[in-house]
Amino acid sequence: MEDACDSVTGCVLTGAWIWDSAMVLSHWMSKQAELEYYDFNGKTVLELGAGTGLPGLTAAKLGAARVILTDIEQLIPALEKSVEVNCLGDRVEVCEHVWGSELPVRICELKQVDLVILSDLFFDAADMAALAKTLKKVCGKETTVWAASEVRPWTSDCLHELVREGFDIVELSNQVTDVSPEDVTGVAGERDTFSVFHLYRSYLDRVRLHVRKNQKVWAIPPAKLYKTIMVVADIVPCCTFS
Repeated sequence: MEDACDSVTGCVLTGAWIWDSAMVLSHWMSKQAELEYYDFNGKTVLELGAGTGLPGLTAAKLGAARVILTDIEQLIPALEKSVEVNCLGDRVEVCEHVWGSELPVRICELKQVDLVILSDLFFDAADMAALAKTLKKVCGKETTVWAASEVRPWTSDCLHELVREGFDIVELSNQVTDVSPEDVTGVAGERDTFSVFHLYRSYLDRVRLHVRKNQKVWAIPPAKLYKTIMVVADIVPCCTFS
């Protein structure tokens, strides 16, 4: 897969394989639908930094009417192949997008994005400002944003940067623990910690946005980050849907 390699280093890009967080998020989304906590039917879903696109494809299988998978140029061919082999071309589209840049036309044309999903994007705190810029462009008043991540030493740094950019973050709980840890980690007895977060524009950020539109300047401190601890169930990986 030459297209999935860095043109400078020759190394395989991190988005070229399925990360555990993608499986965690897909499993968690399925449970939300099964327990009737979230209805995917007819929804428009956007996945940022999609990689192989597993969560986005899951959303389509759960009933989403339109799903757009985005990532950098080198990963687009693999994403298109994932859509093809899963026979989801009627509902799932693929387009290039670099966080912080201008949105693709097909996203700009959307009347509303109901759900934005992010999987294992909290690696580098320096990238969060660009991610936040894109999120602010695509999120409306009714948009839900879910982000799954393995909890690593630098995860909190990324979350704090998003808070500084005007997002409140709640760490959601998960009540399903029906898969043994070795199914994901590959090592019996070892369990990595995963979390699913709900991101939304903070009240203070919305006030700042309103103030800027009215050409006034108020000095308002960023919202605080409130967290609850959660471990999300490990799940069995699946690349192709039947």
